[in-house]
Amino acid sequence: MQFEITHRPSYAHLVAELGPSETIRAEPGAMVSHSPSISIETTTSRDGLLDSAKSMLGGESLMANEFTAEGETGTVTLSPTTPGDIYHHELNGDTLYAVDGAYLASGTEVDIDSEFGGLKSVLAGASLVPLALNGTGDVFVEAFGGIETVELDHGESYIVDNENVVAWEGSVDFDARRVGGLKSTLLSGEGLVMEFTGPGTVWYQTRGLETFTDAIAGSLPGSGDDAGGIDVDI
Repeated sequence: MQFEITHRPSYAHLVAELGPSETIRAEPGAMVSHSPSISIETTTSRDGLLDSAKSMLGGESLMANEFTAEGETGTVTLSPTTPGDIYHHELNGDTLYAVDGAYLASGTEVDIDSEFGGLKSVLAGASLVPLALNGTGDVFVEAFGGIETVELDHGESYIVDNENVVAWEGSVDFDARRVGGLKSTLLSGEGLVMEFTGPGTVWYQTRGLETFTDAIAGSLPGSGDDAGGIDVDI
């Protein structure tokens, strides 16, 4: 598979060129366009694609679409549902963790499951249930906003707001916790954070979707304290 990521970083768009009989798997709703030689099949994969605890609670989809070039070379284009960037990662028999909603696409050689990582985050009180992407092949993850990379040495730690976490390598240890005590959490405007300890790489997005939607909602007519005094006749 040959690929190009265009319109970065604000409106990233993945253009994948598939050889005959080659397949790329993508999250439902990611497809933008494709050539006539591309066939589409909806699947749950050999191990129950995206079958995580979050999936059963209404998060990442249990299904995925597989795009295959039938008989000749074909092109399929994919994009995230929100404005932002796309990051490509090549697995070589290792693991990449991606948070719920960050998975965009991958080769069919990549297995996707929740493993123990999701349970660890859930028990820590975070709203994160990471997917474990294992095997060999291309993986594409999406972000709301830009993507920043943090390289951690052995024993070095870094903290990221849980809303901004995108992905991290399997060699990185991680835990979820609150910002200080309950008082600090309420007064600081911060909530849960993820603490990562190297060695390895962590990726985070520069914007948080929940924070963004809260800001939009707060600026809409009728959202303020004085909205009750406004009468609208239709």
